[in-house]
Amino acid sequence: MTDTSGGPDQPRTEADSVVLDARGLRAMAHPVRVQLVGLLRKYGPSTATRLAERLGVNSGTASYHLRQLGAAGFVEEDTGRGNARERWWRSVHRTTEINDRDLIDREPEAVLAFLQSVAATYGLRLQQALNELQTMPEAWRGTFDMSDWALRLTPEESVALRHELRAVVDRYRQDTPQAAADAPEGAARVALITQILPELDAPPAPDAPSAPRGEPGTETS
Repeated sequence: MTDTSGGPDQPRTEADSVVLDARGLRAMAHPVRVQLVGLLRKYGPSTATRLAERLGVNSGTASYHLRQLGAAGFVEEDTGRGNARERWWRSVHRTTEINDRDLIDREPEAVLAFLQSVAATYGLRLQQALNELQTMPEAWRGTFDMSDWALRLTPEESVALRHELRAVVDRYRQDTPQAAADAPEGAARVALITQILPELDAPPAPDAPSAPRGEPGTETS
């Protein structure tokens, strides 16, 4: 999904950003819906038939999920493009956020389903880039990167790191229709996906019981 922020305490100021509440979270907690919204944000308005072809599902499935997304306010009909036979849809927002910590406690299953759907979509995008890597122009092949670093941070430092990364990203040109029109020659869409994954240490194993005196290392019944 494009422009998805899954972490709390990081509000966006764009007028076209949507913050998920419980209702919106349940509406988006489906992998097909996450992908549909992402495609509309990435490529612009489209029809259920064309979106279904991209996702490898039937048009009826795409139409159903688009209607559900429309009822929840994530997409809307593009009446300027549609006709009697073809219904066009467009995304209402450019970004999606979860910034309510309590939502994870109130809607744990919906939060997990949504984040798993987002993670699956990221995996598909990575695989697509890998499949196209050999046929990319040489200049773009040199930009490809897959890296990870092991850090030991406090929760506060982890939040600070996320804010610093966002500040770096904000210095660069966003992928919007206006930015695309004004971008220099040779500019193309680049997907930057960041992940801060807490990997909490397992609790230490309890001390083994001491062996009886005089018989070290032996078992007793």
